[in-house]
Amino acid sequence: MSADEKSLMDMAYDERADLAAFLETLTPQEWHAPSLCDGWTVKDVVAHMVSYEELTTFGLVKRFAKGRVVHANEVGVEEFAPMSPQELMEFLGRHLRPRGLTAGFGGMIALVDGTVHHQDIRRALGHPRTVPVDRLERILPLVPGNPRLGAGRRIRGLRLRATDVTWQHGNGPEVSGTGEALLMAMTGRHEAVNELTGPGQATIAGRVTA
Repeated sequence: MSADEKSLMDMAYDERADLAAFLETLTPQEWHAPSLCDGWTVKDVVAHMVSYEELTTFGLVKRFAKGRVVHANEVGVEEFAPMSPQELMEFLGRHLRPRGLTAGFGGMIALVDGTVHHQDIRRALGHPRTVPVDRLERILPLVPGNPRLGAGRRIRGLRLRATDVTWQHGNGPEVSGTGEALLMAMTGRHEAVNELTGPGQATIAGRVTA
């Protein structure tokens, strides 16, 4: 199947499979190292990524109620905290094809969150990778209009242009960089901001830091 023919769900599967292979290489110390997500270790990020897979509708409502919606992710991480890294990897291995909440919008949730969180782990541990071009070109257009990610307020009035993949968005002072760096900056990762250039770089840097 060519890249053009792959569905969001297929790409989400591929992304999770790549992550699972990478997790197999981590040391115990790396599992408990900080990620780019404030207050979360690598293990916490993996727990978050799989924490919605087997929830029933009632379980989802219960989690959102317990977390008062905005803290639902933290509730999920707490529920998976007793699992060991090996148990988390086995759970992920059984859920490479997303289901439940993460399968929403044809797999869009799993693909976007999976890619960003994969980078949260790799960047924090100093294990960079090149995100496959086909995935980046599918993900980038999905981010600016997603209110859950907060990208709209960070990039308002700016023109974003990827230098390594075919994507640009918006109008105004330009911000350019790799598609991966733009993705991470749009989703609030200040570590990626210094990799961007252009007359709009200071604006997005201030918004991400804020």
